Amino acid sequence: MRYRLTIEYDGGPYVGWQRQPNGPSVQAEVERAIEAYSGEAVTVFCAGRTDAGVHATGQVAHFDLERGDPAEKVQAALNAHLRPAPISVVTAEIADADFHARFSATGRAYLYRILNRRARPALEAGRVWWIPAPLDADLMQEGADRLLGKHDFTSFRAVNCQAQSPVKTLERFDIRRSGEMIECVVEARSFLHHQVRNMVGTLRKVGEGKWTPDDVTAALEARDRSAAGATAPPDGLYLTRVEYGAQ
Repeated sequence: MRYRLTIEYDGGPYVGWQRQPNGPSVQAEVERAIEAYSGEAVTVFCAGRTDAGVHATGQVAHFDLERGDPAEKVQAALNAHLRPAPISVVTAEIADADFHARFSATGRAYLYRILNRRARPALEAGRVWWIPAPLDADLMQEGADRLLGKHDFTSFRAVNCQAQSPVKTLERFDIRRSGEMIECVVEARSFLHHQVRNMVGTLRKVGEGKWTPDDVTAALEARDRSAAGATAPPDGLYLTRVEYGAQ
C-alpha cells in the first residue's frame, strides 16, 4: 500500500530533510516512526529536500507498506511515534501505486518571512530573518517582478546545485508587508538549490535602497552567482504547498 503524507516541521534541529551521517534529519525521524509503528524499514520520498534550518507547513512525502492499514490509523500512529520531535503528519491518504511525491509534482510554493524591526525576535527566533534596517517592500516587489517568467537563474543558483539546467520558470513572486512582517510568496514548478534564498537575499539590497530594480535585472542577465546578493538564512523559509495537477 502506498501512502501520501502532508508533513509540517520545524527545520531548526535538523540537517535538512535528507538522511545524512552528520546529524538528525526529518527523513530519518519519519522513517524511524514508521518502523516503530509497523515493524517495516522503509524509505520515505519527499517533494522537496529542504536544507538545514528550513521549515515546512506543506511538505509532501510517500512510502510503501506491506500492511494495508487505513490512512487515519497510519497518521495517528506516526504522530504518536514522532513525539516529541517538532514534526507532525497533518494528513495521510492512500495514494495510487504510480504516485511519486517528487516526480508527480507539478508545482511548489515557498514562503519567506522577514521580521523588519529594530528589536530582535524573541518568540519568532529561528523562524524569521530579522533585518533591523528599514526595508521598502514596494521597491522589493518591483525587483521581484524582474525575475518573473522563464530565465536562466545561474546568478541565483548555489554553486553545488545538481540540477541539469539553470533555466526555470518563476510563476509568482509576491512581496507583502503586514506591520513589521514582510512575506515573500514564490511559486514555480521547481527550483534550483538555494534559488529562493538567493533571490530574497538580493531583494534585501533593493529594499535597503542599495540597489534598484534595474540592478536585479543586471544580476539576472549576468548569469554569474557573484553578481547577485548574499544567500538569505534558512530561518525564514517554509515549503508551504506542493501541487499535483489533476491527481
